[in-house]
Amino acid sequence: MRSWSPYALLVVAAIALDQWIKHLVETGLPFQEKLDLVPFLALFRTYNTGIAFSMFSSFGDTGLVIIAALVVAFVLYLATHTPSGRVIARTGFALIIGGALGNLIDRAVYGHVIDYILFHTPVWSFAVFNLADAFISVGAALVVFDELIGWRREPRASNAKSSED
Repeated sequence: MRSWSPYALLVVAAIALDQWIKHLVETGLPFQEKLDLVPFLALFRTYNTGIAFSMFSSFGDTGLVIIAALVVAFVLYLATHTPSGRVIARTGFALIIGGALGNLIDRAVYGHVIDYILFHTPVWSFAVFNLADAFISVGAALVVFDELIGWRREPRASNAKSSED
């Protein structure tokens, strides 16, 4: 269990940072008024009643909470079945779980997720998202990266074994 301590701490830190920033956004940023930080980045508080990009909003609060809880359980299952030496994958799983739980807290408490980061140009804008979404995306990228590293390592191990025969 000790080997999971840094990852559990990362999950708790991700949730705490996400919820703290969302609290600051809720109490200090006007609703749906763009506050430009730099030409391509703005703060824009809005609510997401679905999952990613407002998908599945028709499932309702309870349905979305159940879906999110199942996703967290599945990622936790994958994480616990990942060898201890796969630090990048375990870090990625921790970020995914922390981000998903941060958004799950919002959904369970408010019935929506608080989003506030907007990338945009004068003619284009990306969906509004939050830090928890960023944790999920970075975590998924780390897991994929770790898998690619694993695939790259496997042929060498196979070639070394076949040359010993």
